[in-house]
Amino acid sequence: MAKSAAFGALHLVIAFTLGYALTGSWAVAGALTLVEPLANTVAHYFFDRWWTRRAESRAAGARTPGETRALQGAAS
Repeated sequence: MAKSAAFGALHLVIAFTLGYALTGSWAVAGALTLVEPLANTVAHYFFDRWWTRRAESRAAGARTPGETRALQGAAS
């Protein structure tokens, strides 16, 4: 847990530093530092749901549209 907390703090410092270096604004850098992790958290939630559904469908033997087309082309 300590490693995760330390990495999270490092991430915030880097985000703030880059935001300030790119914009020269403390306010914009602070906003980026707060908004970016929130956006990533939401994106991670949806990505994780998609990844799980994808893995479950592959485990069940479902084929992707590309695989189906390839098999149909091979059969002709």
